[in-house]
Amino acid sequence: MIDVQRLAVLRAVAHHGSFNRAASALRCTPSAVSQQIAALERGLGAAAVERSTRGVTLTEAGRLLVEAADAIAAELADAQQRIDRLAAERTALTVATFASAGRRLLPPALAGFVDDHPEVELTILEAEPEESLPAVRAGAADIALAYHLDGPPPARPGDRSGLDWTPLGTDPLRVVLPRRHRATELYASRPEPAHLAELADERWILGCRKSAGQLARYAELVGVALRISCTATDYEFAQSLVRAGVGIALIPEIGLAPHPDLVALPLAEPSPRRRLGLALSRRRRGPAARLAEDLASRLTRRGLD
Repeated sequence: MIDVQRLAVLRAVAHHGSFNRAASALRCTPSAVSQQIAALERGLGAAAVERSTRGVTLTEAGRLLVEAADAIAAELADAQQRIDRLAAERTALTVATFASAGRRLLPPALAGFVDDHPEVELTILEAEPEESLPAVRAGAADIALAYHLDGPPPARPGDRSGLDWTPLGTDPLRVVLPRRHRATELYASRPEPAHLAELADERWILGCRKSAGQLARYAELVGVALRISCTATDYEFAQSLVRAGVGIALIPEIGLAPHPDLVALPLAEPSPRRRLGLALSRRRRGPAARLAEDLASRLTRRGLD
């Protein structure tokens, strides 16, 4: 097989007419050029150049090789130009989202977005707000679908966070019970939502470590202490434990996985909830910023419906 690198050296020799000038163009020594041509000729089993005191000339075999090398160089140059045009036409957009919003909220908004913007090189990062918000500030992500629990939002107009925060709505936490649980029929027969004090004796399963502190504050507010049997990092895992009879769970509404053996009930106010929103950098400009604003608009229109 003909070595492409050696073919390129032969092409330089042919174009410059000598080993010395070819070596200068290739930024190597004449000896290195001579060695490459000799190796090419050994592989061919034929001479590619004729050496003389006046320089070098191509043999018939050499001319055929140089014609092939010219054609290869032209094809590669054309391919590079087309790749450069593709790169110029594409705009990268990086979206960070936490998992349950990535399942429930993001796909419907992206469905229309990717149809309208086929040129976009889209990257989706799964990240909790403590990672995704700094990523937007640092420019590693263009938009973050995030949430906060109690307290103020991650950004306010005119603050120094570097972010614009657009609220999407609240995501209340629901009590998930087995359908055959003793309390399920009770709550189904009355209009009032479940009260945490009525469930204080149950074993509790949490689908997120961050909800542990929120549930503890809520329990303290209503004057009860709860038994926590499991603190998971996956809402579906937590709900599978409920189906197995391990306990009852506290799951955000958008993290619910409907199942015929489970019932999700609201809690009496003031009930724990997550506050969802979109974060965009105030400093971003250009096509990526406009695309992020378009996606944010689509997500805002959908909200939590």
